[in-house]
Amino acid sequence: MKKIVTIIALLLIMPLMAQNVRPAFKAGEWLKFRIHYGFLNASYATLQLSNDTIDNIPVYHVVGRGKTTGFASIFFKVDDTYESYFGRKDGRPHRFIRKIYEGGYTKDIEIDFYYDKDKAVLKDNKNGKQMDIPVHDGIQDLLSSSYYLRNKYDLDDFKVGESVEMDMLYDDDGVYKFKLKFLGKEIIRTKFGKVECLKFRPVVQSGRVFKEQESLTLWVSNDLNKIPVRIKADLAVGSLKADLDAYNGLKNQFKIIMN
Repeated sequence: MKKIVTIIALLLIMPLMAQNVRPAFKAGEWLKFRIHYGFLNASYATLQLSNDTIDNIPVYHVVGRGKTTGFASIFFKVDDTYESYFGRKDGRPHRFIRKIYEGGYTKDIEIDFYYDKDKAVLKDNKNGKQMDIPVHDGIQDLLSSSYYLRNKYDLDDFKVGESVEMDMLYDDDGVYKFKLKFLGKEIIRTKFGKVECLKFRPVVQSGRVFKEQESLTLWVSNDLNKIPVRIKADLAVGSLKADLDAYNGLKNQFKIIMN
């Protein structure tokens, strides 16, 4: 049940970078997800978007939170908070914060991006360390990437089986390549009704958390919002499923196919 908010953020990530005519989101958007680990209702996660400024630059501020609840928290307590400040105009990240508690394992990291110096400064507050990481203008963090790509895509030019890659930075492991494969369209049943979705498979690093490279499958609404609707993951131990449980403040109409 580790990396709950990380998994939800991956669910948000969308391919392709052609200008979308209508914005996909606005300040005030709020999404809530119900996460199941095996037969347990393991946790809830939320994503809240607001307006802010950082160094006199107008930015969006997204806060992602995830916590185990009820019976599941007895076995493995999770309390994670992720934050990103990214430009309202260009979508570039300016600050990323990661504070997590996962079964006794903790991290407290802040990353500030300095594009004029082609670097990011990572502060490890837990261990009192600091390091510089080379970055470029196209870098994204875990949360900013999702909103950046939601606003910039052209699915008509994207074929089933094609993939897109992106450079990401969100930890002291440095910049890594994230790869996402488009699998096509699918109508799925949700608590809100039937929803036509775009189906994707991110290629993730196998090992401690995930079972293999292609163990994640995600579905996002095939409308102007491109919000996450469902994710399934085969983990090193067990499986995880997350479903959209509530939403508010969407920029565009959420398209639901009524029964």
